[in-house]
Amino acid sequence: MPGVTAQPTIGVLAVQGDVREHVRALEAAGAAAVTVRRPAELEAVDGLVIPGGESTTMDKLVRLFDLHAPLKARLEAGLPAYGSCAGMIMLADRILDGHRDQQTLGGLDITVRRNAFGRQVDSFEEDLHIRELGPQPVRAVFIRAPWVEQVGEAVDVLARVETGPAAGRIVAVRQGPLLATSFHPEVTGDHRFHQLFVEIVKEGA
Repeated sequence: MPGVTAQPTIGVLAVQGDVREHVRALEAAGAAAVTVRRPAELEAVDGLVIPGGESTTMDKLVRLFDLHAPLKARLEAGLPAYGSCAGMIMLADRILDGHRDQQTLGGLDITVRRNAFGRQVDSFEEDLHIRELGPQPVRAVFIRAPWVEQVGEAVDVLARVETGPAAGRIVAVRQGPLLATSFHPEVTGDHRFHQLFVEIVKEGA
């Protein structure tokens, strides 16, 4: 891994999804943000964000760009990574309701359910209280989001849905240097999740 200074270099996987929003959020959180489309670009980063988008399309493009094996290798070697929405699916070890040939990168000992909250029309927002981010609630935006059905013993649950029919469903987790959310903090202007990830990257230096 490259040497991490006070300003780590964090890549955003840029094959599909809301890349620009994550780049802006990372820069606001104090990181040097770069896009990653090729294996050589992956080797130059201290951490990686896998953005929201469409997980089956992202999986196909990662393989098309010859990134699947390098990504798995770096994750297995301890690369810090943060996945939001589709990125959570990409980091999960197991998927429910996935396409037949869909693959993940893995690393998080979780089982996720794709599109668990429903279709695009069922998108919603909710305030979540997350101890690791302080007393002020986080405004969570869920867009065709997954949720976590099962977690392994090494996984810390950071947030659950607090109201409505999905109350209690797990929507944010951490396992060592891996962080994942069902929702999209990059679209709200609240950069605390990205700040948390920047600190995780620094801790892993």
